[in-house]
Order: sequence, then structure tokens, then C-alpha cells
Amino acid sequence: MKFICNKNSILNEISIAQGIISSRNTMSILSNVLLEVFDGNLYIKATDLKIGYETSIPVAVEEEGSTTVYCDKFSGVIKTFPDGDIKFTLKDDKLVIESENGDSKAQLKVIGADKYPELCKIEDEKYFEISQKDFIEMINNTSFAVSSDETKYFMNGIFFEKGEGCIKMVATDGRRLSLIKKDISLDGIDFKSIIIPVKVLQLIKKLSSGEGNFKIAISDKCFFAKFDKNKIYSTLIEGNFPNYQRVIPDNPKFTAILNRNSFMMALTRVSIFAEQKAKKIFFDFSEDNLVISSEETDIGTATVKVPCEYKGDDMKIAVNYVHFMDPLKVISENDVAIRFSEANRAMTLNSVPENEFLHIMMPMQL
Repeated sequence: MKFICNKNSILNEISIAQGIISSRNTMSILSNVLLEVFDGNLYIKATDLKIGYETSIPVAVEEEGSTTVYCDKFSGVIKTFPDGDIKFTLKDDKLVIESENGDSKAQLKVIGADKYPELCKIEDEKYFEISQKDFIEMINNTSFAVSSDETKYFMNGIFFEKGEGCIKMVATDGRRLSLIKKDISLDGIDFKSIIIPVKVLQLIKKLSSGEGNFKIAISDKCFFAKFDKNKIYSTLIEGNFPNYQRVIPDNPKFTAILNRNSFMMALTRVSIFAEQKAKKIFFDFSEDNLVISSEETDIGTATVKVPCEYKGDDMKIAVNYVHFMDPLKVISENDVAIRFSEANRAMTLNSVPENEFLHIMMPMQL
């Protein structure tokens, strides 16, 4: 195996592979990255057996071949080389790395490519397409609601299901829930509802260009995504996701419509005085007014009046301000609607006009 490649081109892809490889591997080969050179390209593959990554970059191929090399040291060595082209040559059990002018040279021991685990695959006909813009929006509107409690492992990912002419993503931590759907034609494509680890969706979002389409496929055990020059797969989270349909409030009695920016600014001011563990603040609704206030603490207290469209009973509700700030950050419309019936029952937040996503929050005890 022998090829020449630009330093920055290969370093960028190796850095991504390095982020996937676990530092606590039980198999030493999993600390390595797989390099395959053929058809004018360098193919880079990495896996920790839960997430797999594959990408390619064009290189000047002098001799085709494959090997694996310790990813951390490989990345470290490349970083020390000067900018420009680097020559890579496989000699016996070593990968020789040389700068373009020959001033810098390093050797790394390798392990044969035949020892590397096979990456999961799925048939091409199982893939369907969705625009990168829409899929990234779905990730943005749900990922913040994922639970970080490892004992509730079935809430550590995002629920993904096929609906009637649409796909849906749902996330919850037990106190709030975020739901978004996108209309899409899935003729001939069928799959069961799954739970995708949030880590892999955030990786896909990070690597995507935001243009063009994702190709998505689902098997019994894995989620697959192909986009730009990348292929990623992840094993699924096993378990039963909560029945989210049951927590969606049915015909709330009251609606308050607020300007999104004014609402966010008021929450930001009051949150400074909120106790940082509980994050509790209060909403006092009255006709065409919302007063947001904090509990009195050693630091002090804050009260902000926010004009809104509201006709209904006077109502005081205790809430976690983060449960409102997170969805407000991803809503792009100028106005939002809060809907509720009682001070101790679920509240909803969505944009005005109403569109594909809905956020549900449980109030706190007064």
C-alpha cells in the first residue's frame, strides 16, 4: 500500500474517527482505524462495535492495499508534520509516513486489515431519503429533551417512528417531552419504531453539510445514514419507549400567545435569581398579561411583566425555566403559544402559526 495525501484532508477525517473510537476498548484492534486504498481513494473506517463510521478522500494511489493503525498515535503523528502532501507507505508490519520534502519521517506498527471487525451493512433498497435540512431540524427539536439518567436507558435516545405519510421523532426525560414530525413519502419502505442513541444523531448533524439529502435505513438492530461522503451506523437502544400519545393534553382550556423574543428575554432575566438546582420560577397569568418571577433567595428576586394575548382564569404555575428556554431557542417564528388547563397539569408550547413540532412540560409544585 502506497499513497500520497494532503495533510489537512486526512487529519480532518482521522480526527472524526478518533472521536468514535472508545478509549476503553476490550479489544485492542478497536483502538485502530482501518485504511483501505483503491480506485483513487483512501477509505477510512472506525468502529467501537456500537457506532461505525466510513468516509473517503481522493488520494494519489501508487499501490493499492489495506491495513489498520493505532488511531490516537496516527493522528498525533500527522499533526506534527508540516502542511502539504504526505506520503504513506506500508512496509512489512510498519506504516512509514514521510513529508513531501523528506525532512520528516515516522513509522507506526500496524495490525492486518483481516483482523478488523466487519462494519454492519444493509441493502441499498432499504434506504429512503429525507432532506438534510428537515432531518437536522428534527434532531434540534428533540435532542435537548433526552434523559441523561442512565438508569432510564430507554430515554437516553430519540424515539423514531413511521407515521401516516410522515416520520416522527420524540424525546422525553419524564418531566418534558418534545415531538416533531415531517411529511415524507415512504412507499415500499417499512420499519418498526426504534430508539436511536442521541450521540449518533448529534454526530450526523455535526458532519453534515446541511445541503442535499440523507439516505436513512433501519434494520432490526441498527440505524444507518449515508450523506455527502460519509456512512454512519449505530446499534439501537433496546427497551420500550413511553407511550407519548398519552401525555399530550387533550383540548387545553387556556391559551396565551407571546412574542418569542420578549418571552426569552424575560426568562433570562428571572432565571438569574432562580435556585440553580431546582430552576423553579413562576408564571402568573391574568388578562393580557404574564408576570414571570423567581422565588426570593439570598441573592434577591426578580419580576418581569410580559404582554400577551390571554383571556381566561387568573392562574399561577410553577415551572422549570430550562424546559421553556430550550424549545424557544429552536423555534424560529416570532410568536409562540402556551396552552394549559390547570396549574398542576401538563402545559404545551408551540409556534404561531402552529406547525410540525410540539413541546410538553409538566409544571412543578407551587
